[in-house]
Amino acid sequence: MVDYNLIFGFALAFLITFASVPIVRVIAFKLNAVDVPRDNRRMHKKPIPRMGGAAIFLGFIVSVACFTGVIDHELIAILVGALIIVIVGILDDIYQLKPVVKLIGQIVAAIVVIWGGVRIDFFTIPFAMGGKLINLDFLSIPVTFVWIILITNAVNLIDGLDGLAASISGISALALVFLTIVMDIPHIGVVLVAVAGACFGFLPFNQHPAKIFMGDTGALFLGFILSTLSIQGFFKGYTLVSLIIPIIVLGLPLFDTSFAILRRLAKGQGIMHADRGHLHHKLIDKGFSQRETVTMLCTLSSMLSFTAVVLITKGLNRAIVLIIAMVLFGFCSGIYAKNKSIAKEYIDNLNEEENKEENENEKD
Repeated sequence: MVDYNLIFGFALAFLITFASVPIVRVIAFKLNAVDVPRDNRRMHKKPIPRMGGAAIFLGFIVSVACFTGVIDHELIAILVGALIIVIVGILDDIYQLKPVVKLIGQIVAAIVVIWGGVRIDFFTIPFAMGGKLINLDFLSIPVTFVWIILITNAVNLIDGLDGLAASISGISALALVFLTIVMDIPHIGVVLVAVAGACFGFLPFNQHPAKIFMGDTGALFLGFILSTLSIQGFFKGYTLVSLIIPIIVLGLPLFDTSFAILRRLAKGQGIMHADRGHLHHKLIDKGFSQRETVTMLCTLSSMLSFTAVVLITKGLNRAIVLIIAMVLFGFCSGIYAKNKSIAKEYIDNLNEEENKEENENEKD
């Protein structure tokens, strides 16, 4: 039976966010929450307002308030933590807070959530040790804390191209919504669908060339809400598959962040040191356009999401097919990067020959 709360929850979040973005854009200019390109890490060439995440949060919270049937103390803790994150993000978009101040805000929000009972109770090494579940006991608090901080910053770090963070967050949220239906966790599905609706309501204004950025207000909020809802919906499960689902769905930002941490440690830099070594930077440097890069990364994120869906509905053997497909996609993308200029050169040469023939005919 169709849960109409999911449909209406998505639609309301989409509409509220879509309608709010122009208003937030004006407010951002008024408050000087504007991203002015000053270094080579920035992909845009002109000042663009930040703080678009405020519209995302507004669409999300209105949808949750209207269509979430079960609002228990754990969900309340998540929403309070999300509000703290949004306040920190708004302040950062306006005043450019120091990284340590933003981290303190994330720590406070994580503590609120953990204190509210949202914790990772079990852990396992996928497909190792016979898939045995390990009860974390007292380690559940630090493990939960690390997960929340990691995912919160992972989404923030991939927010480097127009539409990238919103697209990947929306795709991940939709995948998790479907999986909550399969696993019969409807109250989490309604909250996740509000996340997806808000992301896609924001995208028309954030696609290249962007009219507004979500800023830390949006990126930190999306990372935080996805991290906490994945705990409440999947890490509360008692099966191997339920535990690895959020890791697969959020695999792209997790990989990018983990690689960034290792890269910076290897260079003797602090893990919060900004650089131009993220996956989207690498693709841009290889000659891909912003649209091509976003399309490729969204395709990869979608394939990861489908892998999680196939794994839980069809089993590991079917999921391996998608894993192989992702490897082939990466291989073909590499070939495309090296040879993408061939078509342009061919057409340019053909046009030159046609122009020469026309000139010769005119002379005759």
